[in-house]
Amino acid sequence: MPLLGGGGVRAVEGRARMAWFGRFPSMAPTTAPQLRKAIKRRPPSLTVEKALWAQGKEVVVGVDEVGRGAWAGPLSVGAAVVPPDRRVYKVRDSKMPTEPEREALYDRIAEWCTWSVGHASQQECDELGMSAAQKLAARRAIDGLGVQPDQVLIDGNWDFIGGGNTQRIVKGDARCLSIAAASILAKVTRDRIMRAEAVNHPGYDFERNKGYPCPRHKVALAGYGPTAIHRRSWVFMDHIPWTGCPRLLPPDPQQSLFG
Repeated sequence: MPLLGGGGVRAVEGRARMAWFGRFPSMAPTTAPQLRKAIKRRPPSLTVEKALWAQGKEVVVGVDEVGRGAWAGPLSVGAAVVPPDRRVYKVRDSKMPTEPEREALYDRIAEWCTWSVGHASQQECDELGMSAAQKLAARRAIDGLGVQPDQVLIDGNWDFIGGGNTQRIVKGDARCLSIAAASILAKVTRDRIMRAEAVNHPGYDFERNKGYPCPRHKVALAGYGPTAIHRRSWVFMDHIPWTGCPRLLPPDPQQSLFG
């Protein structure tokens, strides 16, 4: 019976929880909400990877995506193969650390594991649709590793990789160390791309919002229209008044000093 199928992960995690709280009985939660909180506080672990290594699956790849909900910029997928004999501490899923913390973790993780980040451009997102674009970015990420995966661990409940050797893990970026590593690598790589693009597209605040919707981004779209890196097929574009009109340029801040 596959260890990771159905209740396999739950059984492994259940044993891990009992072992943990057996060592520290005073910390054992007494109710289901307390148990969920205790699990949530725990950092991502190698529980799943160790079970797979024990089965002889040497190359275990963690995969996570970022940028699917953005209005501008690429959709990015990170893939990471963590070593069994060395650890990098303080790794969390990419949503938990601050941006400076992610940047510091990025350098440590990049030196620690084998990794790759694949992208689907905004044009590919428009032409292919988001699902196909995510599959394309994932394939590029895995191909970029230069190794053949024995097992791929995917964050979430959608298998956007296929191939018969995948395992979906809900909230995998908070539970599984290889997925958490992939999430930080993908997030920081994409953030750096968007900060670089901010220089080319002043007024949209890409260095802060990274292409995601926020009030300032929406105001800039309404006033200036979309940039070359916006996903123009998205429904939010249907109600922007720039359609069919010449695109306005953001005001020059230097001109306002002397005008």
